Amino acid sequence: MAWLLDPDVLITVLVFVAATSAAFGVMAVMQVRGAVKRRAAGIVGGGALDRGGRRSLRQQSSEAVQRLIEYTTKHYASVDDANMKMLRHRLVQAGVFDPRGVGIFFVIRFGLAIGLALVAFLILPLIDQGSGSMFWGLTGCAGLAGYLAPSLVLDRIIKKRREEYRAGFPDFMDLLVVCADAGLGMEGSLERVGRELGDSYPALSQNIHMTCLEIRAGRSLSEALEHFGDRLGLDEVRSFATLIQQSDELGSSITDALRVYSEDMRHKRLSIAEEKAYSLPVKLSVPLMVCVFPVLFVVILLPVFVRVRLGVY
Repeated sequence: MAWLLDPDVLITVLVFVAATSAAFGVMAVMQVRGAVKRRAAGIVGGGALDRGGRRSLRQQSSEAVQRLIEYTTKHYASVDDANMKMLRHRLVQAGVFDPRGVGIFFVIRFGLAIGLALVAFLILPLIDQGSGSMFWGLTGCAGLAGYLAPSLVLDRIIKKRREEYRAGFPDFMDLLVVCADAGLGMEGSLERVGRELGDSYPALSQNIHMTCLEIRAGRSLSEALEHFGDRLGLDEVRSFATLIQQSDELGSSITDALRVYSEDMRHKRLSIAEEKAYSLPVKLSVPLMVCVFPVLFVVILLPVFVRVRLGVY
């Protein structure tokens, strides 16, 4: 125990304890400051950071995608040819009103094309050891499918929304006539009808609401209804916009014009239903010939065939 009383040993022990305490103190302070910074960054960034930086990586990926979309949007915004106008018009008809819609569309298109081609490039060697031409042909077909898929999906969405518009437009006309008979103006009638159709036809209600916003912004009723017809892409809606414009220019009663046009739409919807009913037998002929008649032939002729084969008369 005599070595504990040695001054050199005591000084060494005290220096070691002091250095260790200082190191642990600095580490504790840095840890507390790091935790405060992470919490502050999470509050400012909407919780974008957590332990291990997983959300931080997600945030960086999201920012990279946003920059890519903005660059693509700026690039294609300067292009004003017929194909680009048609694409913007199709996006509007599909319900994509975001100004970055064109950029998002092209990012998805090229991403799917490259992604499917890469998946085919990695999976095909594991499935089949075919020739090189077959391998590259299937890889190219996969990339082409990814390139065409967004356009096909967009056409599908437009078709579905047009069916909703065509089904809901006669109801829209009937409600518009009721509102006009009650004494409401055209803007008030559109706003009221848009609220009433919100549950049954949400896409049609959305476009009606946009028409009301255009009228409030200072656009004339004729122009707003014309844009309304362009967004819906139906000839009935364009005829309706022309009807309102002519009634306004000629000074005739809009209520009477709406009532006549509403009856026309009702008869047209009935005609479409009758046309579908009349075409049903023709559509059923193919399933009958393919599925039902062969079964009937087998049931009728099988006993005869069995008796002939067995020699039983």
